[in-house]
Amino acid sequence: MILVPLMRALQITVLVLGVAAAAGAWRAEAFGEGGQGRGRGASPASVRPTPAAAPQGFSREQIDNGRTRFAAQCGFCHGRDAAGGEGGTDLTRSALVGADVGGDKIRPLLRSGRPDKGMPAFTLADADVTAIVAFIHDQREQAASATGNRRTVDAADLQTGNADAGRRYFDTACARCHSATGDLKGVAARYQGLPLLQRMLYPGSGGRGAGPAPKPPAVRVTLRDGQVVTGVLAYRDEFTISITDPNGWRRSWPASQVTYTVDDRLQAHVEQLGKYTDGDMHDVLAYLQTLR
Repeated sequence: MILVPLMRALQITVLVLGVAAAAGAWRAEAFGEGGQGRGRGASPASVRPTPAAAPQGFSREQIDNGRTRFAAQCGFCHGRDAAGGEGGTDLTRSALVGADVGGDKIRPLLRSGRPDKGMPAFTLADADVTAIVAFIHDQREQAASATGNRRTVDAADLQTGNADAGRRYFDTACARCHSATGDLKGVAARYQGLPLLQRMLYPGSGGRGAGPAPKPPAVRVTLRDGQVVTGVLAYRDEFTISITDPNGWRRSWPASQVTYTVDDRLQAHVEQLGKYTDGDMHDVLAYLQTLR
């Protein structure tokens, strides 16, 4: 049997985030009607993506940069190839993406998010947003011309890792925050298969078996006069920091006029998504399956 790489397993798994704002998982509806999440019964007979509304004109460098940025920021939910996950839209079939020209619809959506659908706002430089838009359009064009249309993953695809190699990777990359005999003791008895993979790559993402949603990260803001204000993160970009204080009030400041720290314990999972190779993920998953 030829086993599909683990990146394909990600296509049917919600992996995410509350990335910058820890606002929860992206839902299948986040990019509008027309895209189907694979875990929501997407059929291999679904209508094939149509070409975009107009030629996009992105460079190969932008597309390649977008691949890396998309994997780190969006792949947890939409799959590393933008073809969807259990709770995230298949962006290659999204009506919004199909109508987008040069990012005119995707860009504002990334900036503002869709809180009503569980999609967080993203804090990204303009060049990174453009790169992500370029990658999404490139994946859409590839999907429109592809002859294959696989939408499932065999259970055997998740059983190809080396547990010893996974333990070594875990000890190097994960042991600072997690312990096999502490918080992860018995994790493989609580989650199996895809739910365990989902929990590993981004805990609390909101899909089936993902566990409880993560709490918003704590924020400590120091004003110019030395006053310290604490709360939980409500919104953050390169210009603004907003918190919800202990009394439930929303407070915001220009980011350039205060100093602040964000205690986002899940950020390490976000950063790790861009570092994992297929082999690493197979190996770590194999190791976690021994923690019973």
